[in-house]
Amino acid sequence: MKSGLAPLLLAACLALNVQTAVYASETTRQQEAPMSLFERYTNATQDVILEGLKLVGVRYKMGGNSIEAGLDCSSFVQTVFKESIGAYLPRTAREQSQVGEQVDLSQLKPGDLVFFNTMRRAFSHVGIYLGDNHFLHAPRAGAEVRVENMNNSYWMTRFNGARRIIEAQ
Repeated sequence: MKSGLAPLLLAACLALNVQTAVYASETTRQQEAPMSLFERYTNATQDVILEGLKLVGVRYKMGGNSIEAGLDCSSFVQTVFKESIGAYLPRTAREQSQVGEQVDLSQLKPGDLVFFNTMRRAFSHVGIYLGDNHFLHAPRAGAEVRVENMNNSYWMTRFNGARRIIEAQ
């Protein structure tokens, strides 16, 4: 059960806007003044993350496109961006992988779209990056929208790329 606790704690911290200490750099480990976790992000990023977190627990449904009936990965992302910032994204993960600016794994920021090869084809799965190597997504049949760790070997070996939709983060 320990492995499931970290994503839940991350989601709780994001949702509750918990105060945290931020380190200036990994090498110097100099501590700056405590600041809100969300103060580092734009309002649009905050809106996207909060809207996504509201959907944690919604069941997965292949081809689903409503919260009541269930959502698949791309309709989850589509719904979050539409409801939070009014951005209309294409319907499929493959189409979403063509929108916005391409981002390197090392440059990921919260709100970026992350793509994976989960069906033996590139860009067959999509989620929303939360920060700290975690992302939010609708994983598969029989599961619900949840937070996952991208450092998990399953996700690391299937990572295809990322796109930035939200400007000026």
